[in-house]
Amino acid sequence: MALNARLDHRNPLVFDTHELGRRPGALQRLTREIDAPKDLGIQGVIGVPEGAPVELELRLESVMEGVLVTGTARARAKGECVRCLEPLEQQLEADFQEMFSYPDADDRGRVKAEPADDAEEDEDMLFIEDGLFDLEPVLRDAVVLALPMQPVCQDDCPGLCSECGARLADDPAHHHDAVDIRWAALQGLAGSLEPGEKDEISGADAEAGVDEKQEK
Repeated sequence: MALNARLDHRNPLVFDTHELGRRPGALQRLTREIDAPKDLGIQGVIGVPEGAPVELELRLESVMEGVLVTGTARARAKGECVRCLEPLEQQLEADFQEMFSYPDADDRGRVKAEPADDAEEDEDMLFIEDGLFDLEPVLRDAVVLALPMQPVCQDDCPGLCSECGARLADDPAHHHDAVDIRWAALQGLAGSLEPGEKDEISGADAEAGVDEKQEK
């Protein structure tokens, strides 16, 4: 990816490495609580609400080619059960590790004679710019990987009734009497007739049955 441009040190997800320096082996541990940025999670499925607290624990290690960042993010994620559609919450813990490279060093940490002009080589790299790095893209990727693609309120959630949409967990005995579709039309017709008309139809059916037996 391209080098970070004009990073704002006031952004809570931008970190300063000046104190760490470029001494290989130097370590720095940081803890920080931030407000979750917008759309942190799997959009439309589950994620950390914008502004919700996110706890970060970071370990910054200076290496020849840059700064290796290892950390954990903790927060409460909210979403909707894919089976019963009820709101749900779950604790999120996302681990990550990423290398932020010095833009003026090659893969062995030596200062480059000339800036590299290979866009494909830099496509997947993250860089330190003026001693700062932006953790947001790393955090987003880690959160998405840590969240379930199909969240459920409980592992054995039975979901919704396919016929009426009732939540089955609220009524384990919920069921519908099976009706043979071949008789559904006749039942509807019977319900619309007067008692006398029903008797006439029943009598006619009985006579038809007797005639059929006599013919046999």
